[in-house]
Amino acid sequence: MNTIKHISAINASSTPVCSICIANYNGINLLKGCLDAIRLQDCEFEFEIILHDDASTDESVHFVKTNYPEVEILVSQENVGFCVSNNRMAEIAKGEFILLLNNDAELFPDSLDTLYQYACQQKQAGILTLAQYDRATSQYIDFGSDLDIFLNPVPRHAYQDNNVATAYGACMWMPKQLWQKMEGFPEWFESVGEDLYLSVLAQYLGYSVEVPQHSGYWHWAGKSFGGGKLQNNKLVTTYKRRALSERNKTYVMLLLYPWYTFPLWILHCILLLVEGLVLSLILRNYTIWHQIYAKTCNEVILQIKQIYQERRALHCKYQLNSKKFFKRVSWFPYKLRLLLKYGIPHIK
Repeated sequence: MNTIKHISAINASSTPVCSICIANYNGINLLKGCLDAIRLQDCEFEFEIILHDDASTDESVHFVKTNYPEVEILVSQENVGFCVSNNRMAEIAKGEFILLLNNDAELFPDSLDTLYQYACQQKQAGILTLAQYDRATSQYIDFGSDLDIFLNPVPRHAYQDNNVATAYGACMWMPKQLWQKMEGFPEWFESVGEDLYLSVLAQYLGYSVEVPQHSGYWHWAGKSFGGGKLQNNKLVTTYKRRALSERNKTYVMLLLYPWYTFPLWILHCILLLVEGLVLSLILRNYTIWHQIYAKTCNEVILQIKQIYQERRALHCKYQLNSKKFFKRVSWFPYKLRLLLKYGIPHIK
């Protein structure tokens, strides 16, 4: 049985407007930048900071407890993954809003105020995120993301409008009431793609996913989980990240896409298998096939009963409307665009 140790914060607010939730695993080298940026927030409302340590083997807990006593810490004795970590923090959060923040993300000084003021102006507060900048290079990364029809994120490289298709879990703001309505992250996702699930579900429920035009956050992209970024004009990822990404995108399609898109599910699976075979043959690396694509198919098949049950429960509980969502997606596969621009990705 997993034991959770609770280390209370010193002088914590009893009525915070926002609860900042930080999932951490062996992030001692990242936490100072993340927490210092929170201390520098220029806002007139109170907030709380909650950190869930996922059985780290470094000195993360001691470091935070010693240097940031205002942080409430949940210490897990077992590694439970990003989804469970955030669900635990959101459960004890006292704020009207919650902000899920990666330990490798550093907020701009006006980030919290920008998010709060924007949320207060919305007719119906939904999910918000901020423009993302690379901490290592200071370069602009994206202004939120759209999606292609197979749920691959398509980064916005310039401001178009505030509405986007998905927010990243590295910086994800929403009313706690909305989080509770959607019942948080699906814990069986483990990590990666959980933000996609909530973004799509929120839009099906009539809520928006938006990005304020101003402010942003710095991100040590790939530091907390590895891969998922450009290096020397080449796409770089890891076996684990790619496997979780492909699996969980498939889960989201099967859970939320309407029945009339069944041909898309079939096409998605065929393209996934072809992609795996082609990459494995071209690179002469059959580990790619076994650890990513075959593994994805196997895990989807093993979970098909749970997927069906979860899908049925979702569609019975909510009146889901996908029309607005599908108006926003691109029908051109984004992976093909990336292949033509950057070539075959490097998987390590």
